[in-house]
Amino acid sequence: MGARVVRMFRNFNLENRVVREISKEKPRSAPRHKLTHPTTTDPGEAEISSGAVHQKNDPLLLNLKSVYVESKDKAASPVKSLKEVSVDGQSKTRPMKFTLPGLANVENIPHGKLTLTEALKALSSHQNQPQTWTSQRISEEYSLNLEETKSLLEFFVPFQIQIIPPQISNVKQLKAS
Repeated sequence: MGARVVRMFRNFNLENRVVREISKEKPRSAPRHKLTHPTTTDPGEAEISSGAVHQKNDPLLLNLKSVYVESKDKAASPVKSLKEVSVDGQSKTRPMKFTLPGLANVENIPHGKLTLTEALKALSSHQNQPQTWTSQRISEEYSLNLEETKSLLEFFVPFQIQIIPPQISNVKQLKAS
């Protein structure tokens, strides 16, 4: 009922309103901005200005040479390769334990990091054999922090698929017609 009333008011006197809008004078466009600098038509003048740009300015060079910047912050070191050696002589990377076919081949993994396949393997081995795969053993095996390994085993659980077979004796089956 309400839609009919709204439609009736919307369509009331529609033709007159359309004619009135069409007959209105079109709005004028905004005036163009006046140019403040004169345009040059001489091609030689453009070459002179580009040449002035590429010339050295001696007073500016002297000012630049007198500037000295002293930094107190520790300089950010550039990213180094994964084969970087730490202070004690041990490498900061470890070889990958195993891979799954079809995934990206990563040769070296930084200490404290796991690949997805290694994380799933560690979680499933801990779930299947918690006495042998303790958090201490997993942290030593994969070069992880013990606190992070404990929280990993506490909060992440791999999927477990259980297939429950139906009880055939109690199930009623439809007969073929």
